[in-house]
Amino acid sequence: MIGLWDTTGNEVVKALAAERRSAGGVASGMALTLIVVVDEKRVREAEAAATIAAAAHPCRLLVVVRSEIERDRNRLDAEIVVGGRLGPCEAVVTRMYGRLSLHAESVVMPLLVPDVPVVTWWHGEPPAEIATDFLGVVADRRITDCAQAADPVEALRQRARDYAPGDTDLAWTRITPWRTLVAGAFDTTSAQVTEATIVAPPTDPTAALMAGWLSSRLGITPRRVDSNEFPRMREVQLSCANGDQLTLTREDSMAVFRRTGQDDRALPLVRRPLGDELAEELRRLDADQVYAEALGATAGLRGLEQRPPQRVHVWKDPATAQRAEAGVTAHAGTSGEG
Repeated sequence: MIGLWDTTGNEVVKALAAERRSAGGVASGMALTLIVVVDEKRVREAEAAATIAAAAHPCRLLVVVRSEIERDRNRLDAEIVVGGRLGPCEAVVTRMYGRLSLHAESVVMPLLVPDVPVVTWWHGEPPAEIATDFLGVVADRRITDCAQAADPVEALRQRARDYAPGDTDLAWTRITPWRTLVAGAFDTTSAQVTEATIVAPPTDPTAALMAGWLSSRLGITPRRVDSNEFPRMREVQLSCANGDQLTLTREDSMAVFRRTGQDDRALPLVRRPLGDELAEELRRLDADQVYAEALGATAGLRGLEQRPPQRVHVWKDPATAQRAEAGVTAHAGTSGEG
């Protein structure tokens, strides 16, 4: 590992090239560049997930940590790891302070692997508009996680309003096992589904996407039953035109499948590590049309998959926005006195 403190982007590029030569070109077969935007307190968590994903998808990992944007002095610190603790990938962990953190692309762009796709993953609350982050604009694939937001379901609706082909969310990835089990229930029948019910906490984004997926696939409007007895989606119930009732209920790491006229079956439904979820999303680098349709149905929006895939960068200064918001709050408090 090479540590560079109070350095420059050029020095980081040179150090990465030197480390690759000393490692014997261990990372010459990169399949993609993975940019991770993360807060300092979650860097190790993001690195652990990226290490699992890199085992299946050799990549150059660029971790971007933005801090203290109102700091008077700009500073760049970097760690470079090639074929070390982060597995087969080569990694550059950059910590940017001051106004430099608003121009992370100036450091990141020279580090992109030539002629391979770019994926940006926000490990934290997703941006309201991806176009305001150049690291999202430059990416071919963009991965968010609405479960990290204060209001996950509203964040999911915002993802629909801001959607462009190439976007995805880990809430969608987390219902892959559910979708597989539900779809598998129809391998032996062609009965039409007339009603669907989803039992889940009201703030669970996976349940919202599950409802959107069933709506887009079956042309029905699933009924939601709020329940906090389980921290995540608990049950999916389907009623068929021939009178059959199909129920899939989560029980810890298993699911119990019940169907009219058949014995109950126990099926695996394991909560996967974050790295496995990330690896699943890196398997495809084209737009996910099924996700777009499910997300559109969730938010009541049509034609998401027909939007242009490119975004134009919109400059936004968070420091200015925070000061303006603080000024409005202070003015409201003053005007309310007396």
